[in-house]
Amino acid sequence: MHTTVHSSFKDLGLSEAILHDITKTGYTEPTPIQAQAIPPGLAGRDVLGCAQTGTGKTAAFVIPMVERLAGKSEGFPRGLILAPTRELAIQIQETIEKLGRSRRVYATTVVGGADMNAQIRGLRQRPDIIVATPGRLLDHMWNGTINLLKMRILVLDEADRMLDMGFAPQINQILEALPEERQTLLFSATLPTNVADLARASVKDPVRIAIGRSAAPADRAEQALHHTTREDKTKLLLSLLDADRDSVLVFTRTKHGADRLGRALGNAGHKVATIHGDRSLSQRRAALEGFRRGTFRVLVATDVAARGIDVANIGHVVNYDMPNSPEDYIHRIGRTARVKASGRATSFVTADDHLQLRAIEKLLGQAIPRAAGSAAPAHPAQPARNPRHNGQRDARPGQPSGFRPRRPAHARQSHGA
Repeated sequence: MHTTVHSSFKDLGLSEAILHDITKTGYTEPTPIQAQAIPPGLAGRDVLGCAQTGTGKTAAFVIPMVERLAGKSEGFPRGLILAPTRELAIQIQETIEKLGRSRRVYATTVVGGADMNAQIRGLRQRPDIIVATPGRLLDHMWNGTINLLKMRILVLDEADRMLDMGFAPQINQILEALPEERQTLLFSATLPTNVADLARASVKDPVRIAIGRSAAPADRAEQALHHTTREDKTKLLLSLLDADRDSVLVFTRTKHGADRLGRALGNAGHKVATIHGDRSLSQRRAALEGFRRGTFRVLVATDVAARGIDVANIGHVVNYDMPNSPEDYIHRIGRTARVKASGRATSFVTADDHLQLRAIEKLLGQAIPRAAGSAAPAHPAQPARNPRHNGQRDARPGQPSGFRPRRPAHARQSHGA
C-alpha cells in the first residue's frame, strides 16, 4: 500500500494556479486519501483507492485530473468521470468548477432525468471533462453525441455503489469503448468481490491506497441504537428532533415511506424536504440546496442519496429504517462526520431487523452501543439464513456480479463513434 504522508498541498507538486483555487475553496491541508492519491495521479499512474465515505475522495481525483489536462485543450473531452447518482455527479461538477477555474479546465455533466438537448449543447462547448452516470452516458454514445476514443483519463467514483445499483453491464460496455492506453483512477468505500473484478478489468499496475479499514465508518460518527417498534418510530424520531437543533438526515427504505414520513414531520411543524428516485432532478436539487442552506432542517431520503449528499456539518443521521445491506449502513452514517467534522448516527431497530443488525456489526467488527433510554431488544424469531450475512451483496436477477475480461482492442467496436 502507498503510505507517503504529506502535510501540505504545496508538498504535492501542484501548480501555483491550482494551489490558489485549493486555498480559495477552503481546503487547508490534504486528507490522507488526498495526500496519497494526488502524487501518483499527477504522475499518470493508475490508482485503486479505498477510503471511508466523507474523507475527501472527490478532490483526490479532481486535483490531479485538472493538473494533467490543463493547457492541453484539443477541442474534445479527454477526461471521463463515472458516478452512481445524479446528485454525486452534480457535486463533482461543482468541485471541478472550483478547482479548475485558474487552470481553465471545464466540465459538463451528463445525467439521467435532465434535458438531453441541453446536455448536447454543453458537449458542444468542448469541455475537458465529462461527468456522467452510466445509463445517460450510453444514451449519448448510441446517439453519436459522445465518443470515448480520445479519453485519456477515466475515474470510477463510488465503484461499489455503481455495481450495487446494477450498472455492471453498462460499465462493461463503457470500458470496451475506451482506448486501451489511458489512466484509470478507481475509488470505492468498500472492496467486495465484484469491485475487485472491476479493478482487474480496468486498472493496470495500480498504486493501491487504503485509508482505515475497508468498510469502516468515520471514527468521528457517534453511533447508537434505539430498540423500538414499527408503530413507535415516528414518535421516537419526533422526540429526538425536539432534543436539539441539529440538522438531521433521515433514511427510509422506500420512496412511499419517505413521502409519508416527510408529511408527518411537516405536520408536526418541522421544516422538511424529501429526496428519492421518483423526485425530478430539479426537485432533488432544490431539496439538497435547501438542506445545505438551512431552509430545511430535516431531509428524508432513500439510499439514492446515501452517497450523493455533500453537505457540511450534518449533525445527525437517523436510520429510520435499517438498510438492506451492511455496506449501505457505512455509506449512510458517512453523511455525518465528513472530513474533519463530528456527528451522530442513530438507528431504529425493530424485531424484524436483527439479521441486518447482526450483519452490520459483523462488518464493523464491533457492537453498536444501545442509546440511553432505549428499550431492551425484542427477542426475534429464528430467521432463515440470510444470504447477506457475510456482507456480500446479492447479484441482481439476470445481471452479472462481476466483469468479463475486456476483448482485445482489435476485436472491440467503438460505441457512439
